[in-house]
Amino acid sequence: MPGSDLDTSQVEGNASPEVKLTLLSALHFMRLSHLSRSISDKSFRGFESEFASRLRLTEISILSKTEEPEKLEGRVVAQVTVDKEMLNGAENIHGGCSAMMIDICSSMPIYVLGASTSGHGVFGVSQSLNIVYHSPALLGDKLRIVSTTLAVGSRALSSRCEIWNATRHRLVASAVHIKMVPSEPKATVSAKL
Repeated sequence: MPGSDLDTSQVEGNASPEVKLTLLSALHFMRLSHLSRSISDKSFRGFESEFASRLRLTEISILSKTEEPEKLEGRVVAQVTVDKEMLNGAENIHGGCSAMMIDICSSMPIYVLGASTSGHGVFGVSQSLNIVYHSPALLGDKLRIVSTTLAVGSRALSSRCEIWNATRHRLVASAVHIKMVPSEPKATVSAKL
């Protein structure tokens, strides 16, 4: 659908159009997933939905790893502009907002690599998120969020994420995200009856 949120032609990278569409659809669902409620005479859908509505995916790729060229990595690049709702009391991006960006964006290359190599992508659930904050981002700054896989196994998943300030040419935050594929719930005695 040219011009829509689901237009894969607007996203660079070598991932298949099907993988791009699935990731764009997941982001689109995030945008719509929370009911709108009024806060101080302003409609508010929740932080995830609000952030997802501002996020633009610019690249979805599968690349050879630099250090291990025989292995592949997923890479997703996104952009967002810092707006008033993302700021803390010091008028720069709130660390919690950066953490949410990293949580959402660093999950994407894990999905992309799985979907592209095995036909089955997973987002997994978070086990740990280790973030280093490097510099502030201010109102109106354009951020470039670059996420790549580190290792993707059958249950353990990990990725790296960097938030770059494209306006001021500096690193805002970097992180390593460890995730896992949860085991299937076991049937209880009552469920077996």
